[in-house]
Amino acid sequence: MGNSFCTCVNQANIGVVERWGRFERLAEPGLHFFNPFAGECLAGVLSTRICSLDVRVETKTKDNVFVQLVCSIQYRVVKENADDAYYELQNPKEQIQSYVFDVVRAIVPRMNLDELFEQKGEVAKSVLEELEKIMVAYGYNIEHILMVDIIPDPHVRKAMNEINAAQRLQLASVYKGEAEKVLQIKQAEGEAESKYLGGVGVARQRQAITDGLRENIVNFSHKVEGTSAKEVMDLIMITQYFDTIKDLGNSSNNTTVFIPHGPGHIRDIGDQIRNGLMEANSANVN
Repeated sequence: MGNSFCTCVNQANIGVVERWGRFERLAEPGLHFFNPFAGECLAGVLSTRICSLDVRVETKTKDNVFVQLVCSIQYRVVKENADDAYYELQNPKEQIQSYVFDVVRAIVPRMNLDELFEQKGEVAKSVLEELEKIMVAYGYNIEHILMVDIIPDPHVRKAMNEINAAQRLQLASVYKGEAEKVLQIKQAEGEAESKYLGGVGVARQRQAITDGLRENIVNFSHKVEGTSAKEVMDLIMITQYFDTIKDLGNSSNNTTVFIPHGPGHIRDIGDQIRNGLMEANSANVN
């Protein structure tokens, strides 16, 4: 072993061994012995870990909006094809970046800005498919691609924010108008229901008064012979008139009340009350 030397290939790496300047074999992680007199040497070492590359692409959409897309590409060297990765590409990062530029600038101009935001996953998938077909021939495998960000032109972003704000204000106005409309309808329905119930109550009250007066007239006519209904009605009206004067006098909220008094006034008041009750009774019957 005096005419040989040894070297170690670390974990997550793959070595490329040459003999007299030509590719001989791949060296797995571990200790390896080489015979310098036979022309063997370790030409280089490649990492098999996943690498990440961020690519920023500027392009234009179908609706003439300039945007910047930030793509994150995760790739690694295929162990079995590490010799291709070592010999075929001098700068794999620049090569991957060039292919990303080409694919993105071919897809995005066929999409509107809104479609781009909605289908950014489809764009990343297309880039992944194209890169896989190309880079596998060079000994690289594309693990994953993420469309990290889509950045429109600053003026376009400002206009989009203003449009969005205007749409939200318009929508808020519509909702506010609908709410006020519903409130007004409910208030109108409540007032109509209140008036209807008030009318029903007044009608029932008048009907009750009419029924009570009718019953009193009938009872009085049966008990006192020779009296007419009109005479009984006048007597009831006069009684009610004096009861009203009594209530007004007993009320603490009144100091002086002027009430016309006399047989003629009593007759007029009786006629007015009688006519009003008869009209109310006629309206309820109809």
